[in-house]
Amino acid sequence: MASHPVRNTGGSAGLLVRMENMKHFDGPTFEADVLNASEPVVVDFYADWCGPCRMMTPVVEQLAGEYAGKVTIGKLDVDVNQDIAIKYGVMGIPTLGLFRGGKLVDRLVGYPGGAAPIKAWIEKNAGAAASVDATQKAATS
Repeated sequence: MASHPVRNTGGSAGLLVRMENMKHFDGPTFEADVLNASEPVVVDFYADWCGPCRMMTPVVEQLAGEYAGKVTIGKLDVDVNQDIAIKYGVMGIPTLGLFRGGKLVDRLVGYPGGAAPIKAWIEKNAGAAASVDATQKAATS
C-alpha cells in the first residue's frame, strides 16, 4: 500500500504567530488591556455574523504580527460587549478604534479593502514609535 504524505503540515507556523499576537478584549479587562496600555492599541469592533468583519479578520491578524511590540491589536465582539461599543460611539461594524493614552484618538469605519489603508491609518495615528518601516530601517543601518 502506498504511503500518503501528511497534509496541512507546511506553512502553518505563520498563522499561529499571527493568532498569538491577536488579543481578544472584553468588558472586565478592557480598561487594563486598552485604556491603561503603555503602547497604542487598535481595537477591531466586530460581530461574528458580520460579513465585512469576517473579511477584515485575516488582515487585522496579519497586522497584529507586523506591529507586535509596537501596537497592540485585538478584537472586541460588540454583541457581547454592547456597553463598550455604545460608550465609544460605534454605530457600524467593522470599526477600528485606535486608543492612545487611555483615549480613543481615531476610528476607521468599514472594511477598506486590504492591509495598506489600515496600515497607513495606524502609522498616521499611532506615532513614529509604531512605524514598521522606521523600525526595520533602524535595524538595518
